[in-house]
Amino acid sequence: VMGDLIASEDATAVRALHARFNAAIDWANRSGGAGVMSPLTITLGDEFQGVAATLQGGLQLIRGLRARLLAEDIPCRFVLGAVRLETPVNPARAWTMMGQGLAASRRRLEDKRDPNAYRFEIPVDPAVQGLMDALGAGLTDIETGWTDRQRQVVLASQAEAAAPLAARLGMSVQTLYKIRRAGRYDLYERQWGALMAMTGRLDQVLGLTTP
Repeated sequence: VMGDLIASEDATAVRALHARFNAAIDWANRSGGAGVMSPLTITLGDEFQGVAATLQGGLQLIRGLRARLLAEDIPCRFVLGAVRLETPVNPARAWTMMGQGLAASRRRLEDKRDPNAYRFEIPVDPAVQGLMDALGAGLTDIETGWTDRQRQVVLASQAEAAAPLAARLGMSVQTLYKIRRAGRYDLYERQWGALMAMTGRLDQVLGLTTP
């Protein structure tokens, strides 16, 4: 898993931004549990990398971290790559490791022309990689079109049922569903489900399992 913040050098309050960024990375590492073999580690101020045990686990890390940063209006992008490490896993920091796939994943992340927030490097199956990139582009397009309220409701709907969420936000369930429809919630969840299924299938093909 690799990622970085977008245009962080233009932030008006850099210290506050990096404090929230660090808190989000710490949260992701805690939520990933045993599936995080080498924790997400900030490497160059606004870039980070880590090693997950499985592609599906890495995608779950990316989804959670993207949602948390979006909720704080912090733009970011990610790469999920299949990597074959040739050095021991560093369980303390995602440093001093080498392996096939790392350089290619880094090149995908550094492509500033690509607006896709979700990028993939799956050399074992380029056709599947193309499909996953297309789904990632669709997710990015949906997220880019959200209003602040749609973003709040759609992201919160990932963890809360409609009735308690509507009560917490001080709106009717009918209003909540209306906001979700405007935010293309059903399509968003469908695309995420397809990506999760594809990474799960790739994990089977590659013989990857969560510890």
